[in-house]
Amino acid sequence: MSSPRTLVTPVSAGVVAALVGASSSFVVVLAGLTAVGATAEQAASGLVALCIALAVGTAWLSLRHRTPITLAWSTPGAALLVSGGAVAGGWPAAVSAFLATGALVVLTGLVPRLGDLVAAIPVSLARAMLAGVLLPLCIEPVSALAASPAVVGPVVLTWLVLLRLAPRWAVPAALASALVVVLVTAGGQLHASDVVPTLTVTAPAWSGAAIIGIALPLYVVTMASQNVPGVAVMSGYGYRVPWRESMLLTGAGTMAAAPFGGHAVNLAAITAALAAGPDAGPDRERRWIAPMAAAATYLVFAGAAGVVTALVVAAPDGVMQSAAGLALLGTLAAALHDALADDSERASAVTCLVVAASGVTVLGVGAAFWALVAGLVVRATVARRAEPSAADASPPVGPAQ
Repeated sequence: MSSPRTLVTPVSAGVVAALVGASSSFVVVLAGLTAVGATAEQAASGLVALCIALAVGTAWLSLRHRTPITLAWSTPGAALLVSGGAVAGGWPAAVSAFLATGALVVLTGLVPRLGDLVAAIPVSLARAMLAGVLLPLCIEPVSALAASPAVVGPVVLTWLVLLRLAPRWAVPAALASALVVVLVTAGGQLHASDVVPTLTVTAPAWSGAAIIGIALPLYVVTMASQNVPGVAVMSGYGYRVPWRESMLLTGAGTMAAAPFGGHAVNLAAITAALAAGPDAGPDRERRWIAPMAAAATYLVFAGAAGVVTALVVAAPDGVMQSAAGLALLGTLAAALHDALADDSERASAVTCLVVAASGVTVLGVGAAFWALVAGLVVRATVARRAEPSAADASPPVGPAQ
């Protein structure tokens, strides 16, 4: 039997992992859902559905395998939604794209070849697309601070101070500061009826533009920026992730959450280290308790989804956008590093980044899809130029020297 002392460390690590993960990115999730057409009520419903899906999936995997496997929502995927904006068909079309994304993840678990195709996408392009999606969001704190220093200044200052004293808590503290600003400046606009979390069902409206412009990029970003790194993080701590079961579970979780507004459920990457690493205790065999505590914390957060959504809606312009931008700076830095690390890939990576950051929509399809297309075209062109022609490759003709 475990003593209370042996349980305190993994439980506290799990609670911290869930708090850091959720508080660092819920603003991005709400912004993404709103950008593709969700009302405040529908966005709050999506946040509730995601929290429940994370709690159920995390508890199932960690308890079944006695392994500290933690799930998360796709923060890069939410950022992708922000950059892409609304599609033809509005919110119902976006819901259909979420369902399609979940179906693709399920297929990845059933058909290994599909996972191989995702792995065949050059890492530089996948990361460049992500960096381009994140760049406009990460610029928000700059423009917002210049426009409204009185309300945005405390958020940025809190982030900067905590970045020096306690880096792990810099983003959650900045978000807490933003919520305090909202309470001070717009607290009178909140009503009791606004903070009760509800689940709202939306019937999907299938749209080719939504499948190509949202589902495919969302699937690629979720796989390349969440699921694959999540497995790598766990492997680094000596744990094996049941890949097939994880894809089936997260894909099914995404499909279950989609009608309620959830966009994507996946393996945790950054917060996985908090539940699987030394922070969860010296006994590796008992670290699976940490994800169980994280699952319980996600359920608590689900109950608070109405409150946080109401606060985001009531926030002065620029405050929550700044908090979201600060939350994504670390992800942007990592994406840029990976995208530009290889000299031979830089031309295609920069092209991909610029197109993704442009936010253009062509034929009803968003910039993320065209960014990958442009990057692949440039990459193929550069590779073709680098190959020697047949004439150059032939031996010289003439008398021997």
